[in-house]
Amino acid sequence: MSEATHRIEPFLQQTDPAALDDLRARLRATRWVDAPEDAGWSLGTDADSLRELVTYWADEFDWAAQESALARLPRYRVAVGGLGVHVVHARAATPSGTSSGASSGAAGRTFPLILSHGWPDSFWRYTKVIPLLTDPGAHGADPADAFDVVVPDMPGFGYSDRPARPLDSIAVAGLWAELMSTLGYERFGAAGGDLGSHVSRYLALDHPDRVVAVHRTDAGLPVPLGDPANLSPEERAWFDAVAAWGATEGAYGAMHRTKPQTAAAGLNDSPAGLAAWVVEKLQAWSDRGLESFTKDEILTNLTIYWLTGTIGSSMRMYSANGAIPPEQLARRVETPSGFAIFPGDVVRPPRAWLERTANVVRATEPPRGGHFAPFEEPELYAQELREFFRPFREKAD
Repeated sequence: MSEATHRIEPFLQQTDPAALDDLRARLRATRWVDAPEDAGWSLGTDADSLRELVTYWADEFDWAAQESALARLPRYRVAVGGLGVHVVHARAATPSGTSSGASSGAAGRTFPLILSHGWPDSFWRYTKVIPLLTDPGAHGADPADAFDVVVPDMPGFGYSDRPARPLDSIAVAGLWAELMSTLGYERFGAAGGDLGSHVSRYLALDHPDRVVAVHRTDAGLPVPLGDPANLSPEERAWFDAVAAWGATEGAYGAMHRTKPQTAAAGLNDSPAGLAAWVVEKLQAWSDRGLESFTKDEILTNLTIYWLTGTIGSSMRMYSANGAIPPEQLARRVETPSGFAIFPGDVVRPPRAWLERTANVVRATEPPRGGHFAPFEEPELYAQELREFFRPFREKAD
């Protein structure tokens, strides 16, 4: 048995019933906040929508069923950089249409792809898209486009360990390079959105000999690159739009960057508070608001946060990223890059900015979807990845 195999263990999840009893008791004991008449979502989470969701969470939500569904994914715990990282490692379907499973070592001539999530979620973001990527033939697509899919929880998110000190996107990218080596992949593709876009970017920047191509659903928040007069009119308009968005919608990010522990004290103690903090973003950042998700889907994401106690550690990554030096933020990605800018996302960069900051070989604007595109529109997202990575498959052999 190889050293790498020793670092990989099956991940077995079974929630203590007492933890669920405590969760339900807290939900039922919620001290509800008042709200101005007809406030709706204008001041944050809509009070009526939150009460409805919390009531369902306490009385009807079946976590055991969701936990059982998640257990059908090939999940592992991998020792990387002194941390235990929870990862879904789903192999491409064999010609007979079955997955080969996962442990250590890459299989055949499949294309390995690591998908990095963002906030406020975890591996949950990609649960719908994994089967579409590993077995495209079973979903009406070309079987030759199958991927070996790797979906880790970032440190401090989901079922991965919480680091003693917050890790920034550069550090996580280094861990992911080590993770892919441990799983047996020397060359691979990378994709992600939100914080995962940042991590994927640094994978391409710091490991260009290993990342054959990188796909992202955003370009992050803009950073000044030299004289603003050199920006195109579209870029300047985008900078202004992002500043306006930050003034009206960016309070959460400022809290995460500066005083995450203050908010975490309440969010980690109150499941209703946790729901309010997260659901407001699902509503605001999705193409169809909360209609993009079922109650069970929303509550699966929230219950993962609650049971793992990771809302605070997930927010702290913003603080770490806020300390990344400007010269790192200004680096241009020379690895072949693709972008899918979904219409419902929060900050949609112009093509000129994408080309200024990356070696763009494909940029599309899908017809539907928002910030959580892999979950909102898994078929569209899977097709984007199949088409983008198709020309690079031989380079990952």
